[in-house]
Amino acid sequence: MKVKIEIDTRTFVRFWLVVIGFAFAILAIYSARTALIILGVAFFLALALNAPVSYLAKHLPGKSRVGGTLIAYVMVVALLSSFIFLVVPPIVEQTAKFVETVPQLVDSATTQWRGLGAVVDKYHLQPQVDSAVASIKNNSTAWAASLGQNLLSGLGSVLSLVVSGFLVLVLSFLMLVEGPTWLRRIWNVYTDSERMHRDRRIVSRMYNVVTGYVTGQLTVSAIGAILAGLMVFILSMFTNVPANLALPTIAIAFILSLIPMFGATIAGILVSLLLLFNDVTGGIAFAIYFVIYQQVENNFISPTIQSKKVELSALVVLASVTIGLYMFGLAGGIISIPIAGCIKVLIDEYLEHAKKKRTHNEKPLTKLVKKLHGES
Repeated sequence: MKVKIEIDTRTFVRFWLVVIGFAFAILAIYSARTALIILGVAFFLALALNAPVSYLAKHLPGKSRVGGTLIAYVMVVALLSSFIFLVVPPIVEQTAKFVETVPQLVDSATTQWRGLGAVVDKYHLQPQVDSAVASIKNNSTAWAASLGQNLLSGLGSVLSLVVSGFLVLVLSFLMLVEGPTWLRRIWNVYTDSERMHRDRRIVSRMYNVVTGYVTGQLTVSAIGAILAGLMVFILSMFTNVPANLALPTIAIAFILSLIPMFGATIAGILVSLLLLFNDVTGGIAFAIYFVIYQQVENNFISPTIQSKKVELSALVVLASVTIGLYMFGLAGGIISIPIAGCIKVLIDEYLEHAKKKRTHNEKPLTKLVKKLHGES
């Protein structure tokens, strides 16, 4: 049996126009992904700073929101500058120290492995061993230098980072200053007051999710960073770990632990390696401390502070962080959980509204039957 389907020209053209429109939209989003990441980071920074900016503006003469934003920005720029000046010089110093000690480590290892001389002589491997040792000595400096270059190149060029950071700061500054005005304009567009109140409630819930998560994450990161720096300072009293590594440890731990789930682990590994360059015992001791502290943080500190902030299951958190990291890199990993929390708010509101709508549209007889069934 043959079935003949007739499609008029207008429907056919509309179908393909929709397909082409979606394709161009996806291509445009992909092409503008860097700009969208910058806008997203600026938006979340504005949300994170909105509460302190509003507080400062309320207590400033004239209740100037621009003044409150300027004060908040001075604090942010001071924090970023402190991170650069505290982290970069000690890391460069320790890298140079490691480069100088590599040849000595090779000589020491060669001396300790003299017991293998009989095997080397028996199989006539001495020329190959000498060649390998000389190669390691000669290439140690270049290898360590290239390691630092690879780490920097992985983060992108310095100029690109500076430009992107400047754009984020400017955009978030403008969002903070003009945000209340734009919100008033949007709410004034509504003609249906009931729908306006519902949408305002949704926006308020999403704002609470984002600000609650940001505040909680900053608190958890600050606690972990201060304790890590204190641990390094204590180790400097009993080992050869320099005491000036405490402040870089605080900066590294604080910044990287803002990345959900993976950031704290990366920070712990970096700090442990940095301490190992100076003292093996100190590096191992810090690694042991970090593993123990992570268990305490994951099971007690973080759940206590972040409880009921985002209300997401562990599976959703892991999935959102993974998608954010693979799609948008470091910035995507940081903002993935607040975005997932906002999506959850939208879904919950939609389901609640749909349920109320179904209940409202039910016939009186159906409502009576349900009521009698519930009483029985």
